[in-house]
Amino acid sequence: MTPRYWLMKSEPDVFSIDDLARRGTAGWDGVRNYQARNFMRAMKIGDQAFFYHSNARPPGVAGLMQVCREAYSDPTQFDPRDDHHEPRATRENPVWSQVDVRFVRKFSRLLPLDELRGVPALSELALFRRSRLSIQPVAPAQWAAVLVLAGLTPE
Repeated sequence: MTPRYWLMKSEPDVFSIDDLARRGTAGWDGVRNYQARNFMRAMKIGDQAFFYHSNARPPGVAGLMQVCREAYSDPTQFDPRDDHHEPRATRENPVWSQVDVRFVRKFSRLLPLDELRGVPALSELALFRRSRLSIQPVAPAQWAAVLVLAGLTPE
């Protein structure tokens, strides 16, 4: 069964939750890890995701977004001037994918990684085991636990 919930990381100096809020929707491009790409390819419209600020002080969950377009070819792989260019990729046989996400809400406060680590219900969160993976599934109980930390009522 495809997870319904995800955690997606971005460095806030590259693309932050505030950037997504200003744009409303955005393509989640530049992912260059096969497992993360495969997770994106499994996403469905309506799936929800935590927007996680990585490589920040402190890193943490900043808010919520929702998948609004399923996986399609990441155009940055075809642009030789782009940092994410992939010379092996062709339009007929692309290597990398992206999804589109829409802004849902920014949390009233960032939920820092250290705080998340201290929550027993989150002990099995992939973030703690595969910390470098930029896209990760989140179990429904973990999703609910993070929402409670954010002061929100789980669905």
